[in-house]
Amino acid sequence: MIYTVTFNPALDYVVRVEHFQTGAVNRTAEEHIFYGGKGINVSAVLANLGHDSRALGFVAGFTGEEIERGVKSLGFSSDFIRVRKGMSRINVKLRSDQESEINGMGPEITPDDEEALLKKLDGLETGDVLVLSGSIPASMDSRIYELVLARLEGKGVIAVVDAEKDLLLNVLKYHPFLIKPNNHELGAMFGVALENGAAAAEYAKRLQDMGARNVLVSMAGDGSVLVCEDGAVYYMEAARGAVINSVGAGDSMVAGFLAGYLERKDYVHALRMGTAAGGATAFSYGLGTRDEIMRLYEQLREREGK
Repeated sequence: MIYTVTFNPALDYVVRVEHFQTGAVNRTAEEHIFYGGKGINVSAVLANLGHDSRALGFVAGFTGEEIERGVKSLGFSSDFIRVRKGMSRINVKLRSDQESEINGMGPEITPDDEEALLKKLDGLETGDVLVLSGSIPASMDSRIYELVLARLEGKGVIAVVDAEKDLLLNVLKYHPFLIKPNNHELGAMFGVALENGAAAAEYAKRLQDMGARNVLVSMAGDGSVLVCEDGAVYYMEAARGAVINSVGAGDSMVAGFLAGYLERKDYVHALRMGTAAGGATAFSYGLGTRDEIMRLYEQLREREGK
């Protein structure tokens, strides 16, 4: 079974406004509500690709009830922990001449809530996949990623981590199967600007030296780089299309990569699936559908054959 953890899920209210103006009344030209959070996005795209998963994390209040209800419509199960104080976030994503976001705080998560999640994760078995991704609420122990992986060490769980800087660096000693920084996050870890795939591969190898098994670096329109535990390095151009919405593209890449790897245990296929899934979401108002992902997969495969 694949398990995803979203520590701070949300309702994402995405609106498009023509030429937004501050200090004035603006009318929406388009609006959507999505069930957000990086782990939820991963589960949703996995479902689109025919892979079962279970979403874990914390919810609270009427917004938490709606998140629990809504994820069922996305094709996967959930086992969220209900917390008492506060409410699950509402994030406002404004699409206009520029993209702007206002993200809510989320509920207060107590040590008892954290322990309840850890006990759920104790049930994972050899061969299960665990995806840890996203930020940690201020009320939580900042070491939660480490606490989770330390608790699972030696159980044969396939761990995937998509997080920024210290959250990611601090778990490398537990040898996660896959980590997925983008090029800006990777550069920030080492205080450098990564201008091309070769530079990204160089610093991805440093993360391998620190414990990561496989490192997938997304570089937006410049494609992606995969540095594998067997020493191979693969480069993939970005899929071609008009970018509409960047929210969830990185999560979709993680889901596509996982789906591809679990299907064939082939890194090139997995990288192509991940790149196609990330592009399918970037070219859509929501998360990429199976049809769009597979269309872009074929596009990438044909370009590689030229």
